[in-house]
Amino acid sequence: MTKVAESVWAIPESWTAALQNELEQPYWASLTDFVDSERRRGDVYPPPSDVFNALALTPLGDVRVVILGQDPYHGRNQAHGLCFSVREGVTIPPSLRKILSEIRADDAGPAPTGGNLTSWATQGVLLLNATLTVASGAPKSHEDRGWETFTDAVIRAVNAKSERVVFVLWGDTARAKRKLITNPIHAVVESAHPAARANAKTPFVGSRPFAEIDRLLGDRGPIDWTPGI
Repeated sequence: MTKVAESVWAIPESWTAALQNELEQPYWASLTDFVDSERRRGDVYPPPSDVFNALALTPLGDVRVVILGQDPYHGRNQAHGLCFSVREGVTIPPSLRKILSEIRADDAGPAPTGGNLTSWATQGVLLLNATLTVASGAPKSHEDRGWETFTDAVIRAVNAKSERVVFVLWGDTARAKRKLITNPIHAVVESAHPAARANAKTPFVGSRPFAEIDRLLGDRGPIDWTPGI
């Protein structure tokens, strides 16, 4: 790996100690080679500078909430390294629109008019996708290449924290990660994925996740779910 490539794949400093062992595993070299080769072939999202945006904006010591997503948006200029979030000025995708509507329904504040969730990340909400890159127009194209192993390590690092963290699991992919949350001090909020049909067994719409997150945070909360977006 060249020095330029090494800088692109540098893990944000606050996470380095917790994740250093992952960077020394064979899967990591295979994963980075794969993503680099995909970028040479065509567009991959998010851009290299945003791949670890979730970790950069939410240092390990600041994590209060983890919201787990699947993989980045695969359209141009949408993904910027935070699950469910889109850049300013981008049309809000259906799943995110439901999430923002639930803020209003949950009495957590007025529904935001934009879809950039950076303000959540800077308050300690880790917006983590299971897979951190995707090829343009090809959802799930970077699954099973090693990202899931890496992001599982991120979850385990948060699980090791001694202060309560609320893990938010929307949908089956996120719920499958519950086995990694073994520390009894932490709490879990779960429901169907926002994109799921309204007749799901535990529907997202009406689940009031934001009030529940704030309640479970106790002395560590609440989150202001509305500013800057």
